[in-house]
Amino acid sequence: MTATSARLARAPQRRSAARMGSLRGFAFVLPFLIVFAIAFLAPIGYALYLSLFREQIIGGNAFVGIGNYLQVLQDGKFWASFLRVVIFMLIQVPIMLGLALVAALAIDSARLHASGFFRIVIFLPYAVPGVVAVLMWGFLYGQNFGLAADINNLLGSRVIQPFSPQWILTSIGNINTWEFLGYNMLIFYSALRVIPVDLYEAAELDGAGAFRTIRSIKVPALRGALVIATIFSIIGSFQLFNEPNILKTLAPNVITTFFTPNMYAYNLSFAAQQYNYSATVAIVMGVITGIIAYVVQLRGNRSETR
Repeated sequence: MTATSARLARAPQRRSAARMGSLRGFAFVLPFLIVFAIAFLAPIGYALYLSLFREQIIGGNAFVGIGNYLQVLQDGKFWASFLRVVIFMLIQVPIMLGLALVAALAIDSARLHASGFFRIVIFLPYAVPGVVAVLMWGFLYGQNFGLAADINNLLGSRVIQPFSPQWILTSIGNINTWEFLGYNMLIFYSALRVIPVDLYEAAELDGAGAFRTIRSIKVPALRGALVIATIFSIIGSFQLFNEPNILKTLAPNVITTFFTPNMYAYNLSFAAQQYNYSATVAIVMGVITGIIAYVVQLRGNRSETR
């Protein structure tokens, strides 16, 4: 038998082995695909299905196509809530990430004593359940009880009003920053720990000081982590729900049912029984959030390649 005929004889065996390998690989990922389809794709598909219908007084649940989406585009309550979270995001996210960056740089610095203790202390609020954190700060903010009320009574005037219309977003932003500062700090700190020691040694030989090392080595190495933390923070801002929803009982005249898009969708569904329109609002917010996160990721990737 020649070498060519031997190779031709082994070819069907290799194809059979490759098919068996592919089947084994598919069998390994099949459980994940099933869970992914049930827990992720099915709810999205059902929400899309609901958004194409509308409950009417005459005719019941009728197909309206993109009618609900056109209604969202003209809905003043939706756009008011959307603008509110955009303002919240533009102010709160840079402050939170800036503080997290400073904390990570300080903990990574050899000049900070007991850095492990400070790392745990800063990260600890993230371990507190969100509902507990909001209730705790709500009692501190209370205008008839708590720390804010005690300070106002001491001063003899209502100087501190965390639940006033002018300060409610700041109060919620303070809670959100307290909750997630440690989480973002840990992302930045983890990125700092993988920087090669050779770069620090080279910077020291060149006479670079601490601030020059931060500007020329540490901050450029954190660009990827900054992009990730920014995307997570943007998504979290558009998903704002727990804080205003729980504080609503303490500030009912300030926090409305459409204070944020998520609150609007929630109240449309569970209070007004408008499931179809609620699904439409949720889908529109999901698309907007995905587009903004994708744009941030693209800009971050371009900055890294420069």
